[in-house]
Amino acid sequence: MLLLASEWLEQYARAFNVFNYITLRTVLATMTALVISFLVGPRMIDWLTRMKIGQSVRDDGPQTHLAKAGTPTMGGALILVSIVVTTLLWGNLGNRFVWVVLLVTLGFGAVGWIDDWRKVVYRNPKGLSVRAKLFWQSAIALVASIYLVFSISAPDNTQFLRLFSDWVQGGFNVDLSPKADLIVPFFKSVSYPLGIWGFIALSYFVIVGTSNAVNLTDGLDGLAIMPTVMVGGALGIFAYAIGNAIFARYLGFPHIPGAGELAVICGAIAGAGLGFLWFNAYPADVFMGDVGALALGASLGTIAVIVRQEIVLFIMGGVFVVETLSVMIQVISFKTRGKRVFRMAPIHHHFELKGWKENQVVVRFWIITMLLVLFGLSTLKLR
Repeated sequence: MLLLASEWLEQYARAFNVFNYITLRTVLATMTALVISFLVGPRMIDWLTRMKIGQSVRDDGPQTHLAKAGTPTMGGALILVSIVVTTLLWGNLGNRFVWVVLLVTLGFGAVGWIDDWRKVVYRNPKGLSVRAKLFWQSAIALVASIYLVFSISAPDNTQFLRLFSDWVQGGFNVDLSPKADLIVPFFKSVSYPLGIWGFIALSYFVIVGTSNAVNLTDGLDGLAIMPTVMVGGALGIFAYAIGNAIFARYLGFPHIPGAGELAVICGAIAGAGLGFLWFNAYPADVFMGDVGALALGASLGTIAVIVRQEIVLFIMGGVFVVETLSVMIQVISFKTRGKRVFRMAPIHHHFELKGWKENQVVVRFWIITMLLVLFGLSTLKLR
């Protein structure tokens, strides 16, 4: 919106052309999302408190968590408001990738909102059934994956429509460009062609898997949001590099026109996340809820798919991966052997029950994420 205004004003004052630079708009998006969070946060928390939308706490978990019962939840709506408003202000609204990420984020946010609303307002402890939640997550992710498999390979909408038309008419062997290949980090010339169905399957699992992984991690004050900020910021760097023909060629990445605009959304995610952390830091005034966790995870997964960094996302989001694996291992072990591997899953609760204080778990997981993000960023040059 503001980009369009600056383009119009540029004919009267050339100074406005600075807003064409993605780097500047990314910085402004970060700051804007942060300010929106600070302005809207207290009012939203007051509203959630008046509506008695409070968090319920499991009585079989760490006893220190019992005092958190009743803390307002669904605060992830604050993050979504900040991201959407900021992106509409500073993003290029003619960019197809911007709309894909926004729609996927809002779609998963809607699923999380319904789940949270049923739990805290209707007092239904199950919220959305697992089957219903997975169905809607899958529907959104599959639609996005089918669109992306062609749009990443097509430089413009005309080419996209041609590829999509060929596929619909039975051309299952539509030739995709190398941009749709799976890129292996640390190797400049190693990539694996996925084909249409392979790309769709991988994208689906990345989007849905990351969404649920962030949701599982969101169990302690500030635990999920700071890794999301760090991973989102790093993906913004990848987006900018891959969207720039010169940088992409120098770094050995496929150039994806339009991908650089996702840096603005990544800036919005970082700013909104830091603003939310102001209220979510221990002791939290508000919790994220599924509405925020599912949406943020889906946005990270979608951006990683567009910039072709699925494996790097797996590395940088190592904390999310370990949290998810701990739940899977716990469930499989208990169902097959009748024994638990961890004192409690996800694994952050295991460390709490071993004697770590909540702040220790959170900060140590932040430090681990910072190291993993730096390791992931090293793949930009170490190829």
